[in-house]
Amino acid sequence: MSRPLILVDFCWTRDKDPRVPLGHASLLASLRAVPGLDVRTVVVAVNAGLQRPEEVAAVILDHATGCDSTNVDVAFGAYVWGEDLLRAVLSALRRRGFRGRIILGGPQISYAGPGLEELYPEADAFVRGYGEDALVSITRAPGRPLVAGVHYAGQDDRCQRTTVDLETLPSPWLTGVVPIEGQRFIRWETQRGCPFRCSFCQHREPGARLRHRQLARSRVLDEVAFFCRHDVREIAVLDAIFNVGSGATDTLRAFVDGGFRGRLSLQCRAELVTPAFLDAAQMLDTCLEFGLQTIHAAEGSAIDRANDIEKVDRSLAEVRRRSIPHEVSLIFGLPEQTLDSFLASVRWCLERRVPVIKAFPLMLLRGTPLERTRHRWGLREHGASMPIVVASNSFDERAWAHMARVAEALAATEGTHPVDLDGLLRLAESCVPDLGRWQSGPLRRAA
Repeated sequence: MSRPLILVDFCWTRDKDPRVPLGHASLLASLRAVPGLDVRTVVVAVNAGLQRPEEVAAVILDHATGCDSTNVDVAFGAYVWGEDLLRAVLSALRRRGFRGRIILGGPQISYAGPGLEELYPEADAFVRGYGEDALVSITRAPGRPLVAGVHYAGQDDRCQRTTVDLETLPSPWLTGVVPIEGQRFIRWETQRGCPFRCSFCQHREPGARLRHRQLARSRVLDEVAFFCRHDVREIAVLDAIFNVGSGATDTLRAFVDGGFRGRLSLQCRAELVTPAFLDAAQMLDTCLEFGLQTIHAAEGSAIDRANDIEKVDRSLAEVRRRSIPHEVSLIFGLPEQTLDSFLASVRWCLERRVPVIKAFPLMLLRGTPLERTRHRWGLREHGASMPIVVASNSFDERAWAHMARVAEALAATEGTHPVDLDGLLRLAESCVPDLGRWQSGPLRRAA
């Protein structure tokens, strides 16, 4: 008999999102593919009102009613937006007498170095890397089974990562783990990881040589046909960079051949855009989301992000010529950045008539190279649950607040940005930074 497993996800969600987050659903699909596994789920939206840890713990324990708690596993996905709630719930579970195994995985675990027991003293097992196969292996055996990439509390931590065969992972859509009926908006993936080395990002693989990882081609094409048949109206693709490799163009052509009538939102690298890719995108309702971050070489070098601005400029011009909806995202709070240099990046986008310009605050995510070298740049955080940088050696909190107001002005004028920077700055004067857009809990002090 397998141990009952309660799979818990603290997600950041929007009203139109499926009730089962995609990462949670992928774990469920692998677990439910194994005969005899008893899997129960709890999904809590951390940005949907104040979540009380004691109440969340009670819900989890309700799923273990009738079971000896020593023979129950509870597995959590650990994400930066749910960090505060996770720690409080773990403590509440142990206070309430839960004696079963607590298993943690997700980015907050995968990107952490030694010392996980100090961060999460209530946990028994930690999974670094993709968790589908490892979680199945742990759940099928009591005690501390030897599983690649799994560290047990109190043992020597070698910081190893799991192995997973993406070619064999079952689809949460095709298996019905995420119900498609009535779901007009979905999130989807065709690949994992990223071949680039941006030092602020958790898409790169820590402790491993970077490599590009595709899901099984047959699965991707079957899912495309599935979405077309069920008249899905909007798909946000979660791939870090959708247009890496030739498969991206073929995927778009599959949507064309299937008669897809919805919108596709695709995160892309501008330098990798090809005429064939744009030909396919132009036959669909697509929005190309280009992560630029900055136009300045010094700032790009500081974050290991080398933009070829001439290529970016040519790609944006061609996208604009073809009238393909698109947007560009920038980051404020970067090393070497100043208020003037950030405004120059914004001006550059306005001059190119980018219809939607988004500006996000830099976050020091756990285990990233930038987080480890923060002192080199004097990066200082806000002090709330999400590690937002608000000052550095090159800008102070007052300059950061000005950048945040500009970001709010951009958010308020998406699709109708002022034609020049002066117009945007006039709007920004009356804007109040809304850090709630990036925080999962109450702010500890105002901006």
